[in-house]
Amino acid sequence: MLDQSAVEANIPAADLDRARSYYADKLGLTPVAEYGGESLRYRTAGGTFFNLYRTRYAGQAGHTIAQWHVDDVDEEVRNLVAKGVVFEVYEDMPGVEWHGEVATLPGMGKAAWFKDSEGNIMCIDEGEPRS
Repeated sequence: MLDQSAVEANIPAADLDRARSYYADKLGLTPVAEYGGESLRYRTAGGTFFNLYRTRYAGQAGHTIAQWHVDDVDEEVRNLVAKGVVFEVYEDMPGVEWHGEVATLPGMGKAAWFKDSEGNIMCIDEGEPRS
């Protein structure tokens, strides 16, 4: 059954070498495997996996495609900004209060969004997802 299975993100990259550099230099991540120069596999210390794969359709989704759960969004934003990551501010989100690049979502906590080197929208939020 699917409710007993692990799930992971597949993130598109138009330029896999550029994406590898961005994920290493900006996000501090190193692939654990490479498959024929067409995809990279990553594993976080939290035990989850995600894949970057080569495709011409990178950056076309108009929504968040991957999300990292962190202990402190404000600190993570500061650390990533220091490495050159640019955060998005979506002022058209109803009920959301913005403090710089960090949003407070009623009943959900804090979050911040950025685009990777391929234009994919990523999110960091505080804590584990709620059931």
